[in-house]
Amino acid sequence: MKAFIVEKYSKKEKLKFTEAAEPIAKENEVLVQIHAAGVNLLDSMIKWGEFKLFLPYKTPIINGHDMAGTVVKVGPGVTKFKIGDEVYSRVGDYRIGTFAQYIAVNVNDLALKPKNLSMEEAGSIPLVGLTAWQALVEIANVKKGQKVFIQAGSGGVGAFAIQLAKHLEAYVATTTSTKNIDLVKSLGADLVIDYKAQEFSNLLKDYDLVLHSNREKIVLEKSLGVLKKGGRLISLVGPPTPEFAEEIGLPWYLRLVTKLLSSSAKKKAKKLNVSFKFLFMRAEGNQLGEITKLIEAGIIKPVIDKVFPFEQTNEALSYVETGRAKGKVVVKVK
Repeated sequence: MKAFIVEKYSKKEKLKFTEAAEPIAKENEVLVQIHAAGVNLLDSMIKWGEFKLFLPYKTPIINGHDMAGTVVKVGPGVTKFKIGDEVYSRVGDYRIGTFAQYIAVNVNDLALKPKNLSMEEAGSIPLVGLTAWQALVEIANVKKGQKVFIQAGSGGVGAFAIQLAKHLEAYVATTTSTKNIDLVKSLGADLVIDYKAQEFSNLLKDYDLVLHSNREKIVLEKSLGVLKKGGRLISLVGPPTPEFAEEIGLPWYLRLVTKLLSSSAKKKAKKLNVSFKFLFMRAEGNQLGEITKLIEAGIIKPVIDKVFPFEQTNEALSYVETGRAKGKVVVKVK
């Protein structure tokens, strides 16, 4: 099969388009022919080696985390899915490889594709949908009337999270650029801040939750400051915490590293009587099934900027790396 692989960790080298062995569906796995693959900044960060401390992949590896496709084989013990099922997934860590024509996926990471979405639309959903779900529903348990600040509302996670937060009946503030104000308003944002012209920390106060996705340290500090006492900041970009290190079973010395990395943010949060949590989302088929229900009910709609042909996966990654995409970028594999 054709696939895009990371030959070695590098910021300069592109993924290599090559032939790879077709995977075999083992016990509790299905083989999926991939129709579309979502493209995420995480894919670039894996290629750059930014997570090699926490996710030490042995190169060469096929890159890609998101996909939608059709089940073509089922492994031993599989009863939940059958050949011909249209499915989608953010595949599990150490099981990545969606920039390819086929992938073997554990059934626990898989869900039936929403019937009202195309393969390209479905392929755009899993990573951003699960990130928003795990932040807003699983961790924060957002309730009606709570105030939620979602940074970068026109990005992949932001566009999904705004819709989910509004479904949960929260009041939603977000940041975006001037050209994307209408887009985030159409998704349901109550307060839209043009980050080029306005300072969010001057406009927001007493928020219950911040979904944080900006890498600048000063933005993290300002974000903690807009929370009310007892409020919560969930960061998608770090710094990683010892709790995260423990959750994924890292050795003691890496837990120590995360303690050092997160100490400044934790001290600031403690001083303000708020909490700081780092979220590195995980594959979760059952939660994706809940997201499917919301999509089929018309509550959440995919937001796609561009669809690239499979052969242009490197160009799709480069576009995502600019940070200018509105919603998601997808490659059409089949």
